[in-house]
Amino acid sequence: MYRIVTVSGEANRVMPLQIKLKSRPAILPLYLRALTARKQGRLAGEGGRILASVSLNNQAVDPISLRAYREVCGFADGSQLPATYPFVLAMPLQLRLLVSEAFPFPVLGVVHLRNRIRQYRGLQESERLDIRCDLCAPVAVKRGYEFELVTSIRVAGELVWESTSTLMSRVKHQDTQTLRTPAATQRGGGKSDVADTVSQDWQVAADTGRRYARISGDRNPIHLCAPTAKLFGFPRAIAHGMWSKARCLAALEEGVFAGKLPTQFEVEVAFIKPIFLPARVSFESSTDTDGTVFQVYSGEGKRVHLTGKLVALREV
Repeated sequence: MYRIVTVSGEANRVMPLQIKLKSRPAILPLYLRALTARKQGRLAGEGGRILASVSLNNQAVDPISLRAYREVCGFADGSQLPATYPFVLAMPLQLRLLVSEAFPFPVLGVVHLRNRIRQYRGLQESERLDIRCDLCAPVAVKRGYEFELVTSIRVAGELVWESTSTLMSRVKHQDTQTLRTPAATQRGGGKSDVADTVSQDWQVAADTGRRYARISGDRNPIHLCAPTAKLFGFPRAIAHGMWSKARCLAALEEGVFAGKLPTQFEVEVAFIKPIFLPARVSFESSTDTDGTVFQVYSGEGKRVHLTGKLVALREV
């Protein structure tokens, strides 16, 4: 299913694990490994350095899965892929890295803090995609360790899409002298005073987590139903963070951008508080010369779930 490539380099330095897949990995065995793997809890090398990489080339898009993704996230039909859809294609590769010997901590309990996507051109549904994911070494922060998963998509050698996910493992650490200050997150404060804001109310169904899980393969128990979520300390199932981001992007595409997003753009979000299912939440966006900022909140702005910003990139 995969092969490990030995990498030469500097003496006395641990080289990144490189995995080349020949086919898309099955999700269930990876989750079983996530549940049963014993992790040593020790770091190798400096924070931020690439620990492992996995690649899978010449991948076609399944039109049935894509159609289901559009439906659950609110995207309209079109010839281009939604900008968040490559994340779904890469999810098994990311999980493969997290269950590998290169990642030192348990997978369960890892929290998705932030995600940034850069799209350099629109991806066509008919294109064949080369996917690569890199796992970067964790760095100590106040509440545990933060690390990044960096995903890139190429078509015929051309870099067309990139994503950086910042995640955190709540593992205690000894060295309090080298703690890194977590990156600041853009927090909303309820309804904006900007005159040109656009607002929507969303009814998020109780089965949203299960529907998104069937498409994405992310069957983390906290997203499926109340009984499985309670096993991990949540009163009810919570929506996937990347579903929330995709739903925001679909709303921006339909409303602010009148059905067509910029050709090249960057969209970054911070996941602040979970959305418990079912839920009634509000989406709000405002646009100025610096870009479009948006947020998802509930309770008349008392509980902010997500904040984000979309900016057009200069044409290359």
